Amino acid sequence: MDSFLKKHNIKESNHPTPINEEIILDPTKDIMSKTDSKGIIEYANDYFMTISGYDEFELMGKPHNVIRHPDMPKLVFKVMWEELKKGNSIFALVKNLAKDGRYYWVLVSFEIRKDEAGEIVSYYAHRKAAPRQAILKIEKLYQKLRAIEINQNVNVAYKYFIGLLEEQNTNYEDYIASIMQVETNVIKAYFDTEKPKKKSFLSRLFK
Repeated sequence: MDSFLKKHNIKESNHPTPINEEIILDPTKDIMSKTDSKGIIEYANDYFMTISGYDEFELMGKPHNVIRHPDMPKLVFKVMWEELKKGNSIFALVKNLAKDGRYYWVLVSFEIRKDEAGEIVSYYAHRKAAPRQAILKIEKLYQKLRAIEINQNVNVAYKYFIGLLEEQNTNYEDYIASIMQVETNVIKAYFDTEKPKKKSFLSRLFK
């Protein structure tokens, strides 16, 4: 087993050291993964492997935070999980960390699957290349929130963020939509394969 791990350069417990180099995504392709109700990876598509730099055997059974970039405020994931556990889908702008330390930005949307009893059994995450203008705006906010987390704690940063949203009479999804300069329902339709016209309209924004 040791020789196998060494051959494939697998580090089971250590996250990669981030480097300041961005991976530019193909706006025509989707990064997709499936997790169980606790966020453990059960499936990832080929483009996920290509961009993240991991192989299937390195990701399956691992928590999805294996690709979490340290620049991301933890409170953003707190906001997402609060909604998902309620059975509400949500989209978000996220900076991810590849195996080689590079980073990539995605707009991610979640699809919730339930069993016959109505219990959540899995989440499907669909990711697309994030618009550049949205990245520039959200990055400044994320840097501020991350600084509060480091100097105080996640709860303090969370309260600050909620206060910011309340001041603007909005929520996280609508805030993201506003910096993308589109309506929230347009973004949701962009991830809906049943609405190709909407996808075609918004796809120009992501190029």
